[in-house]
Amino acid sequence: MGEAWIIDAVRTPRGRGKREVGALSSVHPQELFAQPLNALRDRTGLDPADVEDVIAGCVTQAGEQGGCIARMAVLAAGWPSEATGVTLNRFCGSGQQATNFAAMGVASGMQDLVVAGGMESMSRNPMGSDKSGLDGHNRHLRELHPLVPQGISADLIATLEGFEREDVDRFALSSQERCAVAQKEGRFNGSLIPVTDLEGRVLLEVDEQPRAGTTLEGLGSLPLSFEEMGKYVQKGDTLSFDEKARKVYPQVAEVRHVHHAGNSSGIVDGAAAVLLASPEYARAHGLRPRARVRAIATAGDEPVIMLTAPVPATQRCLKKAGMTIADIDLFEINEAFAAIPLKVMRDLEIDPEKVNVNGGAIALGHPLGATGAMLIGTVLDELERQDKTTGLVTMCIGGGMGITTILERI
Repeated sequence: MGEAWIIDAVRTPRGRGKREVGALSSVHPQELFAQPLNALRDRTGLDPADVEDVIAGCVTQAGEQGGCIARMAVLAAGWPSEATGVTLNRFCGSGQQATNFAAMGVASGMQDLVVAGGMESMSRNPMGSDKSGLDGHNRHLRELHPLVPQGISADLIATLEGFEREDVDRFALSSQERCAVAQKEGRFNGSLIPVTDLEGRVLLEVDEQPRAGTTLEGLGSLPLSFEEMGKYVQKGDTLSFDEKARKVYPQVAEVRHVHHAGNSSGIVDGAAAVLLASPEYARAHGLRPRARVRAIATAGDEPVIMLTAPVPATQRCLKKAGMTIADIDLFEINEAFAAIPLKVMRDLEIDPEKVNVNGGAIALGHPLGATGAMLIGTVLDELERQDKTTGLVTMCIGGGMGITTILERI
């Protein structure tokens, strides 16, 4: 087995995911992904005709994001027709899965130059606009696994783990504070590219979502997001979402709801791209590597609680790499909800000072199909800034899955 080298990684700023409010809401999703593609070309000098595939994550593949948006974005970028594209959906882990698939293709020797990444325009293609529901409206599946919305799952995790409202709010405050420092010190600047309109006017240069000046008191005043949802009974069902969760976890007397807009990931627009190459291609074409992919893994867990699988995915990935938690210098654990990184850190005994040191999705937002690729670039930038060696990225995923990638600087 060969190696997969990461040559470069870029991302757009995250824009607020509201139509006519967010700075990126006027940008067609194809054009949004086209911009990091061309940024990679310009930064590295790659010949797009040599790119054997563009693999892109996108969760809501409907409307403007339908029709294999990876290929459409390649064409919108003005790349040659020979450059292909494929779009995948592993829910929130899609951008990271795209990167892992690219690494697999390169390390196997089947490909030499691949671009991976993802995009999500949540202002133009809101969650649920694909009308798939929680379970594809499959009554049989619902009887086997009474799935609940992710916010209910996050509150279920908090209940089982004993995380109080103050615990998740304090974590959220830390995300905002760390992000504020990172923005002030320009820690994201190495990967950030400005987004422009078709006339070349700059629409957004920095992340739009963070709330500098957030306080614990302010977070404590926000209304709970999923308490009323927990009481909802789907058409044709007899149990509410909370009751479904308690049916699977009878040790829970009641689901204690603690998550809200301030300690959950923000809804945003964004795109990211990562260039991976074989050592042979990189050397022959003067491409300087930044890191190698040491190991990749996915794992599943019980689908009603849904968001716990980063733990087994990370354990599997570490085993494949022949490493332990102590060997990892920095971690990016996606902040879908505050309870998720809190549980992962507890279960794997990770030092919180090594986790999301520049904040995470609670502060920055979570453009579903793009986040995983963004985190790859974020941890790589920070490894370089701190002159450290190994980074681990992990994400919780809908349906009870987790995904992990370990990088090593070159």
